Amino acid sequence: MDLTSANLQALFKAYRTNFQQGFNSLGEEGALYELFCTTVNSTTAVEVYPWLKTLPRMREWLGDRVVHGLEGADFSIKNRKFELTAGVPRDAIEDDTYGLYAPTFEEFGRSSREHPNELSVEVLEANPLCYDGQNLFDTDHPVLDASGAETSVSNDMGGSGPAWYVMDLSRAIKPMIFQRRRAYDFRALTDLMDSKVFLTDDFLFGTDARVNAGPGLWQLVVRSKQTFNAANYKAARERLTTLKGDHGRPLGLRHTHTMVPNTLEGDARVILMNERDAAGATNPWQNTSQLVLNAWLANA
Repeated sequence: MDLTSANLQALFKAYRTNFQQGFNSLGEEGALYELFCTTVNSTTAVEVYPWLKTLPRMREWLGDRVVHGLEGADFSIKNRKFELTAGVPRDAIEDDTYGLYAPTFEEFGRSSREHPNELSVEVLEANPLCYDGQNLFDTDHPVLDASGAETSVSNDMGGSGPAWYVMDLSRAIKPMIFQRRRAYDFRALTDLMDSKVFLTDDFLFGTDARVNAGPGLWQLVVRSKQTFNAANYKAARERLTTLKGDHGRPLGLRHTHTMVPNTLEGDARVILMNERDAAGATNPWQNTSQLVLNAWLANA
């Protein structure tokens, strides 16, 4: 191929098509993170989140309105930059062997689509501090009891095995946040006069983004590292659905989804999908929540 500007632009468009094919290849699996993350379009380097101290509920209007103040002004998520870049040798283009790199850029697209899934799980498993100053999964989340005294509430069932999660994903706010400042995009450096091309004799193609993930509302998720069985499933489910907000007010949480790693798929299917338990009795937990198999979760 002659290294004209038009030919190099055509090559970029072809590689961009490969990238987009890879990006679209995952279908709904590529958007797995959207199940448990509130997606926020960021407009600055650091986003500050004024979370409600508790999930809001209607009340009888007697006298003046009660204005719920937004708290957590110090809670913020800073955007991070990510990239994936490859060089295609000038010789490969001149010798018309540039087609050998098409699968590479298709994988670039797939990796870009998967990255939010990977990043959100990375942050989830890091158990970061959330808006109340405690770790996302903690035994000491501060909540006011019916008398107005501060008490500790837990959304962590303990254990030492692979972590699995019961969640209420019916709300507009989710247990996690995925923050997007600049979407994943495919770009190229194909100018023969560019100093980088001059020095390396490689044309550069790659994708990059500015994104991050962080904790949302801890009240919407309970973590367990106990063995996945009926008794522990029942206990985690009860912990989630009986959580209360300040002053002992019920939150009305619903256990909608159970997220597990690959190694717990079989155990989870037995509890959530089998009509009968191991003793042949009716399984009371069949279809009580939707199973979410997340391949990015740690298996040990």
